[in-house]
Amino acid sequence: MLDLAALPGLSRAERVQALDTWLDGLLADAVGGTPPPKQRRGGPPPLSGTDGLALVAVGSLGRRELPPHGDLDLVLVHEGRPEVAAVADALWYPVWDAGLRLDHSVRTVGEAVAVASTDVKAGLGLLDVRFVAGDAELAARLRTATLASWRQSASRLLPQLRDLRRDRSRQLGELAFLLEPDLKEAYGGLREGQVLRAVAAAQLGDEPGAEVERAYALLLDVRDELRRRSGRPNDVLVRQEQRPVSVALGLADEDALLREVSLAGRRLAFVADETWRRVEAALVRRPRGRYRRVRREPLAEGVVRQGDEVVLAQGAKPAADPGLLVRAAAAAARADLLLSPYTLKVLAVHSPPVVEPWPAEVRWSFLRLLASGRSAVPVLEQLDQEGLLARLIPEWDRIRSLPQRHPWHRFTVDRHLVEAAAAAAELTHDVDRPDLLLVAALLHDIGKGWPGDHSEVGEPIAAGIAARMGFGEADVATVATLVRHHLLLPATATRRDIDDPATIDRVASTIGSDPAVLQLLHALAQADGAATSASAWSPWKAHLVAALVARVQGKLGGGPVSAPEPLLHPSGAQVIAPLPDSAETAAAVTVGIEDVADGQQVTVRAPDRPGLLSTCAGVLALNQLDVRAAKMSVEDGYGTGVFAVRPRFGRAPVPEILADAVRAALEGTLPLAERLRQREADYRQDGGRAVPPRISWHNSEVSGAATGIVEVRAADRAGLLYRLTAAITGEGLDVTSARIETLGADAVDCFYVCNPSGSPVEPDQRRRVEVALVAATVGAASAEELRGADTPG
Repeated sequence: MLDLAALPGLSRAERVQALDTWLDGLLADAVGGTPPPKQRRGGPPPLSGTDGLALVAVGSLGRRELPPHGDLDLVLVHEGRPEVAAVADALWYPVWDAGLRLDHSVRTVGEAVAVASTDVKAGLGLLDVRFVAGDAELAARLRTATLASWRQSASRLLPQLRDLRRDRSRQLGELAFLLEPDLKEAYGGLREGQVLRAVAAAQLGDEPGAEVERAYALLLDVRDELRRRSGRPNDVLVRQEQRPVSVALGLADEDALLREVSLAGRRLAFVADETWRRVEAALVRRPRGRYRRVRREPLAEGVVRQGDEVVLAQGAKPAADPGLLVRAAAAAARADLLLSPYTLKVLAVHSPPVVEPWPAEVRWSFLRLLASGRSAVPVLEQLDQEGLLARLIPEWDRIRSLPQRHPWHRFTVDRHLVEAAAAAAELTHDVDRPDLLLVAALLHDIGKGWPGDHSEVGEPIAAGIAARMGFGEADVATVATLVRHHLLLPATATRRDIDDPATIDRVASTIGSDPAVLQLLHALAQADGAATSASAWSPWKAHLVAALVARVQGKLGGGPVSAPEPLLHPSGAQVIAPLPDSAETAAAVTVGIEDVADGQQVTVRAPDRPGLLSTCAGVLALNQLDVRAAKMSVEDGYGTGVFAVRPRFGRAPVPEILADAVRAALEGTLPLAERLRQREADYRQDGGRAVPPRISWHNSEVSGAATGIVEVRAADRAGLLYRLTAAITGEGLDVTSARIETLGADAVDCFYVCNPSGSPVEPDQRRRVEVALVAATVGAASAEELRGADTPG
């Protein structure tokens, strides 16, 4: 009797053995309970028992890899037995009655082979066929016939299989770089191991090696534990299951689990990529000829191109040539090719350690490799997979496949650095020292493998690496500065008022007096943002950073401090909402809109009153406009608010609608707080996390009218800017400008504030503002509103 409740707790081998024994009994019962067929007059005697009848497993059960709560993939093979339908019914129904998921079919050998030769998925499944019960000889014949058919049909089926995997990769991504990977279907997942065996079965590739088998076994273990913990057939390693799975597997934490999964996925994907290149080359039809000369084209000393690969030249001596490894990699990247697998193995085994500091030729080759841009990425992955990149930069091992939990990041730390170097290669013409830019891009996050602030920790690490590479003392110091301050420009541009001279002074004093450092930091910020994601480096952020750089450049050069173009125009809007003829002067409201970088600029002019900026922010939020920057000025009793906005759902703002809403809010006929609470209820994804906000003051970084900067880091939600500005205004402070940045599900909002009297913000008032801001982050516009509301917004 099968104990279903105990199956998930068994090992894979025990689970498969228990099911095999049970299925053997079911087949015997099914055959024994089915009336034997009558003998036809003059015909051979009918088969009896299980002669000519075999139950075989395919899929995960066929591979002896059935996970907890997995499907049973079974085929009942027969040799024309007329009672086979009745036997099948007697076999399948007990499986269904037991509550197991079943994928079943009834075939003759010929039928199975016919299906396998035309359907790539069926053919792939039948390669895993395994005898379970019945006629073993019949099962063996099925396996032999299926394998022969697969080899004969390989030239037609393998391209289909390749396209299927590429489609899944586009849909699900690469397992190695996902925070919640599909362990089976993401590229580099379990399916890749099965495909590699299928290619080997077609005799177009090698059997998977020991490293591939270890990576595959790890993913099997993770999937088993995931299903065992979740209690359902799920292959997606969701975040809430990562900690219990890591504990069950004896790993330190969920990051250690993700790192192991990433390393396994990268190995499987790397071998799969190489295998598909071999398959495609093997399937290309070439003209027949008695002799076929292979063209060998010299690329560098000791390195030649042979076909579509880079190999070592005849007479090359890797053991006696320390620069050959990096020279070959650079030559491959410059030619947009890959090193042949054999060449890679030879270099891994025979290349001696590079002398430190690196000889000039080695450093030059390494810089040529990085300067190759996108074509350097797969070559660096080749070096990484063979352990050669860590041989050059030992610190690399600490960041290999290190996950990044931030939603903006597409890649693990090491791959992000490689992508940043590739992006920096496109900017080398914009800087005076492209070599320092490339090295800094490759090392800017090297400190993420260590405790503490990665910029501070990474500074001495990067300096040590640059020194080993053979850079001079001044250049080492520059690389260290670039790593230490690689976030300075984007963080300042998006969180500080770049029109404030104090902001420019602080940036200039941080980077020193050398304009070349500013130039390099600007290029590094662009490369870092491009390697992170499109959200991390939007046209708006690029515009902000460029404007900041222009102002700091003017400061360092002693010239005028200006931007390429204004960030927020106080006037000059292209579309103006007309003022109603019957409106009184006290209620006059106009709205102008013009297109700017990555969005629109909304200019609102209305009679000045306390909280005007907050009112305008609430109206914009109600109209589904995300605000990235805001500034308020007052003249002749009128306030002018200028807002850089981006439509949340792609619909451009309508000036007439905004003007009517601002007018109604000022008159009190539009209950902004109530409407925004309803909006948030309609879009619950905006406020699902209960993370305490972080509030900090930066009073020493301002000049002019503002007397302080208050920075709020909180979970993003609908109408957050409205609530925060209302909270500040409610405690007697004016908001003169704001910088807003959304980082995934988090918001970082910085407000320049001042007392109307011009007096500094006292500690008691600061504490009251902080209390009000905390209340605002949970959905109330003030502490009083929070206490009086039945349910927080």
